[in-house]
Amino acid sequence: MEAKVVRQKFLEFFESKNHKIVPSAPIVVQNDPTLMFTNAGMNQFKDYFLGNKKAEFTRIADTQKCLRVSGKHNDLEEVGLDTYHHTMFEMLGNWSFGDYFKKEAISWAWELLTDVYGLPKERMYATIFEGDASEELERDQEAFDLWKQFLPEERILNGNKKDNFWEMGDTGPCGPCSEIHIDLRPQSDVDKVSGAELVNQDHPLVIEIWNLVFIQFNRLADGSLKNLPQKHVDTGMGFERLAMAIQGKQSNYDSDVFTPMIDLIASKANLKYGTDHKTDVAMRVIADHIRAISFTIADGQLPSNAKAGYVIRRILRRAVRYGYTFMGFQEPTLHSLVDLLADQFKDVFPELYAQKDFVAKVIKEEETSFLRTLEKGLKRFESIKTDAKDGVVKGEVAFELYDTYGFPLDLTSLIAKENQLEVDEKGFTAEMTKQKERSKSAAQQSAGDWIELDAEAEGVFVGYDESETVSHITKYREVNQKGKTIYQLVLDKTPFYAESGGQVGDTGYFDFGAEKVSVFDTKKENDLIIHYTKELPSDLNAEFKAVVNLKKRKLTENNHSATHLLHAALRQVLGDHVQQKGSLVNDQVLRFDFSHFSKVTEEEIREIERIVNHKIRENISLDEKRNVPIDQAKEMGATALFGEKYGDFVRVITFDRDYSVELCGGTHVGATGSIGLFKIVSESSVAAGVRRIEAVTADRAEEYFNGEMDLLSQIKDLLKNPKDPVKIIQSLMDEKQQLQKQIEDINIEKAKGVKSELIKSAVKEGDANVIMAQVSLPNAEVLKQISFELKNEVEGLILILAADLSGKPMLSVMLDDNIVKDKDINASQLVREMAREIKGGGGGQPFYATAGGKDLSGLSAALDIAKVEIEAKLNSKV
Repeated sequence: MEAKVVRQKFLEFFESKNHKIVPSAPIVVQNDPTLMFTNAGMNQFKDYFLGNKKAEFTRIADTQKCLRVSGKHNDLEEVGLDTYHHTMFEMLGNWSFGDYFKKEAISWAWELLTDVYGLPKERMYATIFEGDASEELERDQEAFDLWKQFLPEERILNGNKKDNFWEMGDTGPCGPCSEIHIDLRPQSDVDKVSGAELVNQDHPLVIEIWNLVFIQFNRLADGSLKNLPQKHVDTGMGFERLAMAIQGKQSNYDSDVFTPMIDLIASKANLKYGTDHKTDVAMRVIADHIRAISFTIADGQLPSNAKAGYVIRRILRRAVRYGYTFMGFQEPTLHSLVDLLADQFKDVFPELYAQKDFVAKVIKEEETSFLRTLEKGLKRFESIKTDAKDGVVKGEVAFELYDTYGFPLDLTSLIAKENQLEVDEKGFTAEMTKQKERSKSAAQQSAGDWIELDAEAEGVFVGYDESETVSHITKYREVNQKGKTIYQLVLDKTPFYAESGGQVGDTGYFDFGAEKVSVFDTKKENDLIIHYTKELPSDLNAEFKAVVNLKKRKLTENNHSATHLLHAALRQVLGDHVQQKGSLVNDQVLRFDFSHFSKVTEEEIREIERIVNHKIRENISLDEKRNVPIDQAKEMGATALFGEKYGDFVRVITFDRDYSVELCGGTHVGATGSIGLFKIVSESSVAAGVRRIEAVTADRAEEYFNGEMDLLSQIKDLLKNPKDPVKIIQSLMDEKQQLQKQIEDINIEKAKGVKSELIKSAVKEGDANVIMAQVSLPNAEVLKQISFELKNEVEGLILILAADLSGKPMLSVMLDDNIVKDKDINASQLVREMAREIKGGGGGQPFYATAGGKDLSGLSAALDIAKVEIEAKLNSKV
């Protein structure tokens, strides 16, 4: 049975059980501060479990893209080394939200696995929760009794809290679970050792394929458990493991989920899979990692040096390093695998196929960049190996590899392990912490439990139509943020827009009459609109007026609507390949990131501005349609964003149906004329294939032009109001260039004189010619030039110069190569010792090094240090 048929049969089976089949959520998580990536099928349904939102369908099934490389669930280290762990994987799942429970979940799982897929019943095991006295949790007898209908008791195994009690996180919905395992070993092995002894023992062929979670509790911040008002079912089955089991393979990588990719990788390296352990591991790593990288980029997360972007960069660099070291891939190769991957998944995850050229371009640029430093980093590691004491690579050395060569810690640890070394991870973390403190990294926040005031209220957003409304608080919680206490409040209805889709959250206040509470931000947590305040009202149950800061909202709306006009203009001028890759919209500026492979020219920018301003002057009325069926919206030509999760019904924003039609949840102007004026202030590169435009509108655009006019007036005043200021400025620049040339000629002549005097001052010491002097020179470049010229002209040179560079002290040490080797003198070490006297520092190579400082009066003392050191070295060799 082909893998795509395995997937289809799963969805068809649960559709026959009255489940709504929904698409996968993006692999990159939006509006959830607890997650960077979707790591389980239930993530997109979190609000249903939390009770923040009522499920539109009580039965759902899907296949979900998941990524497990950070936090509690992190499988990265095992990927490739074993045959069943992955970074990105598909999770097949079925859910019940207050509908069916254990009976149906268990019987349907058995029916699908044995009747539909035909897996051998005698090789199946089930685990159930054994209970936990410390939590006063009883054994899951109900699940045990249900499994007895299908399995003998000896194949229904007790599992502890770690394996058989599933929790969303430190707090939140949780409950006992029942895992289904299958024994795929040859019969001869089964006859020797029962599979029951190998369940949950990390045996590669006795594996868990499905986990049935029975969510019935809520874990509170104090650690206690509370019964949920409704019981839910949350199941997750690893698609890759299931395909392996059904196809009778010994490894996930032997199923047709991976074999086409592994065959392609092998052909590019002129190797054969299955012949060498090291190259086999490398092929598995690359086959796995290209999936994680490609799908995450397609869902909107570009590689970067921060947070989720760095996780993707780590995975990509791990794959590049395996290819470089074990496969001989010394040129960018991963990007050439994207086409096959996109074709393989185009029917189930079409977002990658639609962006395959863009994704390949981003990956190629990342590969090219890392390959430049990889070889240097690996050479550096060779020297590190010899310095490692007691088989441990120091934390500061691992940090150097990270900071200088771009080696993530897990990559350094991997290379160390291959060389029978360990990495001091605590030391690395300490160095990393110092760096974060230097960059003033944002502090973590801790939140208490929600305190419910009105559990029935749904939290309705009315901000599209109203800027103020009468509301009351439904729940709140206290949050510690950077050592300060703030409060998060949820209302029964609110006009406040929560930060989403690039638009910042509203600010404003709650008016209680005699009391006002300021709202300094509004954010979305899953689908919950949360208002941030620094104080609580004295009466939490009182009715009040929620009032949005209308001035800020209107300026923000100007920028948001202008962003839509800009997007359409970009596609018109640059081409249909332009896709939004990120945005920021506030009351000050709009920032728009988009896919494009070259710099936007000045001519193109002018044309884009012309189009947008023309649309503003047309004063096009907003055409807003709510609750439009998603298929109808697509037929209307609405632009959807990759990486966004859209429901069955969407909001469509149109400014001229022949110009701009987009799916959008933000707030907008009533007509484009309100924007007033649009001006692009910068265009730059963000990442490979991604450009960024920043622009201003309305008041800020007017301020921008006024500022430019003021600057021009100042320039004209300085030039005495010439008729042609450009011509005058060009003349001044030409004159400056001529003067600089004259100064350079004078400096060259001066340098020749200084060099001549230095040669005359040389003192013969055995095979060495020692020159030590304090000199005055115009700049560091002249000092360097003299040093290298003297090295070429004087044999056995030891040159120590203490220079006054127009009032700035600088030291230079130049040594003949034979002096470095025979006399054991190191220029870099020597210049560092001297630099203390001028209150500075420096370094370089063994034969040439320099140092700068602050104290000009220390030059003479620095030369004295050099004299003592050189005399000692020369005399020790006599």
